[in-house]
Amino acid sequence: MRIVLISGLSGSGKSIALRLLEDIGFICIDNLPVKLLPELITYYTQNQVAQLGISVDIRSRFNPAEVGEQIGRLRENGHQVDILFLTSSESVLLRRFSETRRSHPLIQEQKTLKESVAAEREYLSILQNHGYVIDTSLLNVQQLRRQVQQWINLPKAPMHIVLESFGYKYSVPNGLDFVFDMRCLPNPFYDDQLRPYTGLDEPIQTFFAQHSIMTDMIDDLSHFLLRWLPKMEEESRSYVNIGIGCTGGQHRSVYVVQALAQRLNNYPVITRHRQLEFNQAQKNAL
Repeated sequence: MRIVLISGLSGSGKSIALRLLEDIGFICIDNLPVKLLPELITYYTQNQVAQLGISVDIRSRFNPAEVGEQIGRLRENGHQVDILFLTSSESVLLRRFSETRRSHPLIQEQKTLKESVAAEREYLSILQNHGYVIDTSLLNVQQLRRQVQQWINLPKAPMHIVLESFGYKYSVPNGLDFVFDMRCLPNPFYDDQLRPYTGLDEPIQTFFAQHSIMTDMIDDLSHFLLRWLPKMEEESRSYVNIGIGCTGGQHRSVYVVQALAQRLNNYPVITRHRQLEFNQAQKNAL
């Protein structure tokens, strides 16, 4: 059986992800108490259910370490278990709660909304470190569904590498295992003819091909990652999330992500370009 556990911060979009699973044929359970997980799996296995989606979050006050133990036993019994963890920035979560006027699950513990968000983030950090992380801060519903759909359809593999470009001027994405800063590299933004292009376009690629410092950076990063990723894989990691940042997230970081994706082709690689996707979404909305 393929089992997808969805967890994450309240307000980050877990309900949207769970509904997507349901739409594509998964049997879905929301807010399952972790202690009931073994009995639930046994029941659906006996009924020959092939795909099961389960939302596990702070509402049931579960022990994250206990979830890890349960997942280990399920995998030993031959089940494919994947963890999807949704997160978002504090400012976005506070705005979403304000807009919907819903209360946070930890509010009843005499915490402010800001304190509740911080406490939940710390409480769930164990699951975040072992799951595929999607930061929904800048995603609309359609973009989130598309990213979850892409992840769901990936073939089973020992460890996936997520390479995400971003702009520091728009904040650092949450849930990254590594963050590398490209702001020391030549910036085509200051060339009026190159500024409209992105790191995916041929004029920018030609520009960077003429600068040996860019090649040196990519060589160093790929050497570091190829040296240490196998060690992380030995620790049963399913995903490694790597952020590549520059000032605006349009040229240098995008180019480096694409170059590293080619260097790391021994692993299943997912590439994301946060600023480019956000800009495209804005254009589509006009």
